[in-house]
Amino acid sequence: MLLYLRLLKESFAFAMNALRSNKLRTLLSLLGVTIGIFSIIAVLAAVDSLDRKITKDLSSLDKNTIYLMKRSFGPSDIPQWKREQFPNMKYDEYIYLKGAMTNTEQMGYQMFTNRESIKYDSKTVSDVNIIPASHEFIDIQGLEFDKGRFYNESEANSGSSVAILGYEIAKSLFEDLDPIGKNLRLYGKRFTVIGVLKKQGAGIVGGNSDDTTVYIPVNFLRQLYGDNSEKVLTVVVFKPVKGVDMDAYKSEISQKLRRFRGVKAGEIDNFFINVFSGLTDLIDGILVQMNLVGWVISGFSLLVGGFGIANIMFVSVKERTNLIGIQKSLGAKNRFILFQFLFEAIILSVLGGIIGLLMVWVISIVLTKVLDFEFVLGIGNILLGTGLAAIIGLISGILPAIAASKLDPVEAIRTGM
Repeated sequence: MLLYLRLLKESFAFAMNALRSNKLRTLLSLLGVTIGIFSIIAVLAAVDSLDRKITKDLSSLDKNTIYLMKRSFGPSDIPQWKREQFPNMKYDEYIYLKGAMTNTEQMGYQMFTNRESIKYDSKTVSDVNIIPASHEFIDIQGLEFDKGRFYNESEANSGSSVAILGYEIAKSLFEDLDPIGKNLRLYGKRFTVIGVLKKQGAGIVGGNSDDTTVYIPVNFLRQLYGDNSEKVLTVVVFKPVKGVDMDAYKSEISQKLRRFRGVKAGEIDNFFINVFSGLTDLIDGILVQMNLVGWVISGFSLLVGGFGIANIMFVSVKERTNLIGIQKSLGAKNRFILFQFLFEAIILSVLGGIIGLLMVWVISIVLTKVLDFEFVLGIGNILLGTGLAAIIGLISGILPAIAASKLDPVEAIRTGM
């Protein structure tokens, strides 16, 4: 055992000495592996970071949450011209379903509308995401507050001009002032701030974040636009009780809404029942595809890096043929020569991998600070990058190392002279 440890130690020392003696060649050999490892780990780290962010953004929502609306989350067999004829969800349909549905924990009504500007004194914030919603959304969305509260059922039903501000909106308008009780202008009306949401960070899903969102009672916008405005897209949101049979629950929604709308037997539904898990599955599929594309593209870089190391090792064997012959004539075993060149290839590759990982780590820190997005380089990706580099070095160096170990000492000395 000690003999083999000494063999490995001496082979490692010879490999390090060879790398130090040819610094320029060593540097050029590193580049291919560095770029390959950097490409793969950067893609995997970016996808992991997106996945974590999406999971965090959606953690407050039940995967069984249902969005009943005239649009579909995914592809549909129904022609587009027919889908465009589907009616918006009406407020009275929400009221009816709220009283008629069973096995429902919460049900809310929401409008998707245009972005607006909001003003306080001389300060204006543009491109604000406005969410008119019923009072149940505090529980459906799992909203958390930095200050104040959400509007209650009475305020929501009467369409009171009260507003809940996202963290960044409140900071931009009021800076160090307490926003609660202050009045601002929205839709040309005066709104009273009654709550400020906790800081959420950059949004991924839908491109929006609660930090840049303002919640107002849905009935305020109904009074302003009416129930048939083309400026809004309406949705009824269902949060079923735990453990409910989702197929039966969706069937109940379909049957009751068809009956309320007077849809005849044999006619298709003029609405879509979108389960939130379908959206998360779609996102998961996109992330898998991103990973796959990253592996394919980065794989070419690794392939080039591997060929580069193999080429350098063959050149190294040829340059040191005379030295190999001398070592063998002095009693060096084949395995000593094998390990010497194999270590050299693996060290080259692993060093390139470490440099690639360091580049990803530095960029992740910069992006986290600049983009307000947590870019994470996980321990799994670090181990993967190091392992890949070692495997590339092993594969690239095995043939040159075997060729070196099998050289005849007399022929090697004669060839090198």
